[in-house]
Formats: sequence, C-alpha cells, structure tokens
Amino acid sequence: MIGTGVAVSKAQPEVVTDTVKLVRKVNDEAVILCGAGISRGEDVSVALKLGTHGVLVASGIVKAKDPYSVLRAFADATKQ
Repeated sequence: MIGTGVAVSKAQPEVVTDTVKLVRKVNDEAVILCGAGISRGEDVSVALKLGTHGVLVASGIVKAKDPYSVLRAFADATKQ
C-alpha cells in the first residue's frame, strides 16, 4: 500500500494491530511506526489509535499540492 494513498491503518487495520501485538511479545520497548499509505491527518490519528507511536511518510508529502498544509494536518492529528 506504500505510495497508493490508501492507508493500511484504514484498509487493513488488523495488519497494524496484529503487528503491534507481535512486536510487543518480542520487545515491549520498541518504537512502532506505520508508513503505508499515510496521506491525511486522519490516517495519522487512526495509526496512533491502533497502537503505533508515529508514522513514516514520503509520497504523501512529496506529491501534495501544499506539503506544509499536509504536515500541519499530520501534526494536528497527533494531538487528538
């Protein structure tokens, strides 16, 4: 889903939650990031609610018409 604009956290949330559970079995201190299809603030919010500590982004910013606005939306989503 990387580069598609379809966030794994919305399309297949069980992939995120199952991965978080598996990682926690091995290492309770690991920082878990989600980076597939993150292109809106809502995607950031959902990823955090599913147990990740943050997100990775590339095309969601690079392809945006207004990258600054997208970054602001991502930052604002972390406060929810």
